[in-house]
Amino acid sequence: MLKDIKQESYEGVAVAVVHELNDEMEMVWNVYAINYTQHLMYGVLVSSKGYGIIDGEEKKTSALRHFLDEIPALSYVKIEPIQPELFLISNEYWMSYYIQDKIYERKYVFEPNSVAEENVETVSLLNKPGILLL
Repeated sequence: MLKDIKQESYEGVAVAVVHELNDEMEMVWNVYAINYTQHLMYGVLVSSKGYGIIDGEEKKTSALRHFLDEIPALSYVKIEPIQPELFLISNEYWMSYYIQDKIYERKYVFEPNSVAEENVETVSLLNKPGILLL
């Protein structure tokens, strides 16, 4: 079964950390899976974790797993909210998914301090400010 998994992603699949208003009208950061392709992504599983050093002390977050079911072509799905304190460490999102009956996987890593105002740009499809890993 592992031999059927390609160690690459289908071009056009991305993860973004986006700065947006929540239901309480507060600015928050959320992580999204984005499908820029013309194909349906299905069976989408995302594992997230954070790790690194803050003030000389090693920090690790809990590993979380999210099943997103499917992401239609040219669409996106919110994975999870993320606290700004975590931008000081690496934040990893390991995504596996099916496109056209083939399974793919890819690791996206937001390096420490990479989610910062000076790196923010408009994330297309969402049309919101954020950091995109494509």
